[in-house]
Order: sequence, then C-alpha cells, then structure tokens
Amino acid sequence: MNPSNIAYLNGLWEVNAMATVLKQVLAWMPFFFGIGFIAPLVAQMMVLWDIPAPFGMSRIAFGLIIGGSWGLVANIRGRWL
Repeated sequence: MNPSNIAYLNGLWEVNAMATVLKQVLAWMPFFFGIGFIAPLVAQMMVLWDIPAPFGMSRIAFGLIIGGSWGLVANIRGRWL
C-alpha cells in the first residue's frame, strides 16, 4: 500500500467518526430543542402572563421540566404531537 492510500484511509476514518458523532447529536435534537427553546419560552410566557410556577420552583425550572419532557417524548416517539 503506498503512503497516499494510507492518508486517504486515515481521512476516511475521521470522516466516518465525525458522521457517527453528528448522527448521534442530530438524533437527540428534539430533546435539545425542548430544553433550549421550549423551556425558556414557557418561562417567558409565565412571566408575561404573571403565572407563578407550581411547588415554589422557579419558572425556568418548571419550563425545563415541561420542555425536557416534551422533547424526550418527541425523541422517543419520533414526532412532536
């Protein structure tokens, strides 16, 4: 095997490894969307409408519970609704 083929195979391994990592990250995107977008949105809507969070927790903690749960369910089921 000449050195150019070895360099090509090494680069191919790096591309495959990165593709695997990217697939894993994208597989969890509904959960990340739930905690990164839905949770702050819930907290801000609670502030806007002056709704207190239940059980004495903060609004963002309540939003994280709602957004994280919704995102996890969406991830497991494969759809949001």
